[in-house]
Amino acid sequence: MQKQGVNSMNTIKAKLIAVFVWLGVLTNTSLFGQTAQTAGAAEKADGKKLTLSVQDAVQLAEQNSRTLKSAQIDLEIKQRAAKYGWNVLLPTVQATGTMSRTTEYSPSSKAYAGIFSALSGGQISMPTDYADEEGHWSTIGGISASWNFTPAYVAKIKISKEQYEAGKVSWEQTQRETLTNIKKLYYGLLLQQESIKIQKQSLNNARERAEQAAANFRNGTVPELSLLQAQVTYENTKPEVESAEQALRQQIDLFAFMLGLPVGTEIELTSTIEPEYVDVTADELLAKYANNDLQIQSLLKTKHAAELGILASDLATWFPTIALSYSYQPVYIGEDGAWHFYKGIGKSDQWYDSGSFSASLVWNITNMLPWSANRQQVKDYKQQLAQLDLNLETLRENQKVNVRKAVDTLNQARAQIDVMGRSVTLAQRAYDMTARSYRNGSTELLDLRDAEKQLNQAKLGQLNQRFQYISALMDLENTLNTSLTAK
Repeated sequence: MQKQGVNSMNTIKAKLIAVFVWLGVLTNTSLFGQTAQTAGAAEKADGKKLTLSVQDAVQLAEQNSRTLKSAQIDLEIKQRAAKYGWNVLLPTVQATGTMSRTTEYSPSSKAYAGIFSALSGGQISMPTDYADEEGHWSTIGGISASWNFTPAYVAKIKISKEQYEAGKVSWEQTQRETLTNIKKLYYGLLLQQESIKIQKQSLNNARERAEQAAANFRNGTVPELSLLQAQVTYENTKPEVESAEQALRQQIDLFAFMLGLPVGTEIELTSTIEPEYVDVTADELLAKYANNDLQIQSLLKTKHAAELGILASDLATWFPTIALSYSYQPVYIGEDGAWHFYKGIGKSDQWYDSGSFSASLVWNITNMLPWSANRQQVKDYKQQLAQLDLNLETLRENQKVNVRKAVDTLNQARAQIDVMGRSVTLAQRAYDMTARSYRNGSTELLDLRDAEKQLNQAKLGQLNQRFQYISALMDLENTLNTSLTAK
């Protein structure tokens, strides 16, 4: 091939490798361990070639992509936080049971049992055994409940719901990006396959020329130099084709792994690099779909959550917290002693309740100070909002640039596809005529090789422009979060 044709092929390979590497980093995959769905895909292959259209590849990615599974887990966490965000309103209820020893005799000991009996109308009966160890012990139960409320809780519940909405946008964005790159890889592999077909045709042509040169040399119609040139061309072409086929096999293995299929699964790609053309203008697309951009939507959700964060901090600062507390704390005072409290179960006269109830309004005065951590956090929130506004403005301007660039690429690629189509037709005629002249002995081998290189270059150029059109259209649809074709 000519140098330009080789450079074109190298550019295609470089783009494919870059996309594979990017998606490999994105998925954060490991080459160890297969999921149950992967095993199912292996059974589907059943040792035969697995035929995949681009739609089939997308479906497999939706089922098996580790990136999407990880994003789904993140979304479920946010969904659960939003669903049960109201749990900040639940009271705190605790139950305790305590046995404690004091250095003095406990009021629940035998020594004091008579005192409490007298308080209840009985006779004082003071035991003489004050050295009893059990007299140092007391048995105390406890049930307490407390409930706090501040208007800031309402804002926090809204924040959890807004974070869930932002999570749904992030999930959709991750899904679109992952599936878009899967489709790009699919079409990239198709492009590489078609390139190999062209190389194999060149190899076959070189072999035929070498055989013809050998026959002509035996017949004495061409010098040995012509024979050697034909043989060298053929031998130099074989390693190039073998290297391209090996690279394709490796990339198909990686593609299979990204789809959740066992590495080594033979895949046959059934779709073709045939773009579906659309007639669009940048201004019309921006006017109709500009607000569909998932990055913009995500940033708007984040901005709303930050505004709610400021509201929550203000409510917590300037409004009091209502604190209600109740406790029931029975202490065993029966004559049997603290270690035998179970004998007093169901006997209210053997228990003493030291519980309480309280209702409070609490202001955090420190939080009201302008240099407090609370008010400084509010200032941070406000500066973050200013940053978000700048980021939003940048995103909108960047969207305009990307949309205009994609539309220009579509128009240019479409025009180039038409031009390359005519070039392929002309180059094919030129090659056929040169091949006939070469067989008749009126054309040099170098002229034939030049004609073949021009034909291959035209074919590769047309395929590359088709790939560019499909890739630019997918990028445009991903940016605008919409579908511009019927597919």
